[in-house]
Amino acid sequence: MIRVLCYGDSNTHGTAPMSGPDDIRRLGPTERWPGVAQAILGAGYTLIEEGLPARTTVHDDPIEGTHKNGRRYLLPCLESHWPLDAVIVMLGVNDLKARFNLNANDIAYGVGALLTIIKTTSNLSGKPPKIIVVAAPPILETGWLATMFAGGTEKSCYLAAAMQSQAERHGAAFLDAGTVAQVSPIDGIHFDSHNHRAIGAAIAGKIRQQTS
Repeated sequence: MIRVLCYGDSNTHGTAPMSGPDDIRRLGPTERWPGVAQAILGAGYTLIEEGLPARTTVHDDPIEGTHKNGRRYLLPCLESHWPLDAVIVMLGVNDLKARFNLNANDIAYGVGALLTIIKTTSNLSGKPPKIIVVAAPPILETGWLATMFAGGTEKSCYLAAAMQSQAERHGAAFLDAGTVAQVSPIDGIHFDSHNHRAIGAAIAGKIRQQTS
């Protein structure tokens, strides 16, 4: 059995495009990209969903809480799920919030810090898991989240290249999800089920490539 940890934010959690702050619908297990990838890969794989809405790479959120910091939970998360054959890291979108004032390279280096933890943590198998870095599609400043992510659209257009550079630096595989999917025009951040299917299919291909 090949075990894959999917470490991400609301787009791994499966948050549906939001019409407002109280719209907290979640897509069903078979609609979310980890479930899509699981169905494609079949019974020989176990994909573990670890998507937390508003999770950042390495930053405490002064409004939504320190627990949103992806670095704080990564190590206990890894140890909870050992042994792992692969880890997918799909983070960075929440770092685009205006409150953090980060550029694309800063965000990518945050991902790099997480990759260092994954590579240097002892797996039960005695070897580190394969790592796949996924860059989310560029965001749109639209809907009720537009002010929160003010200035984020332009920055997000540079994220894929910056994250690819970090992936190569750490010997990780890379997928630019913006080549297969796009965010919903409803809130500019999240994916509808159609785009979850496209991302799930692309990630399934990467997982098979890295673990076969």
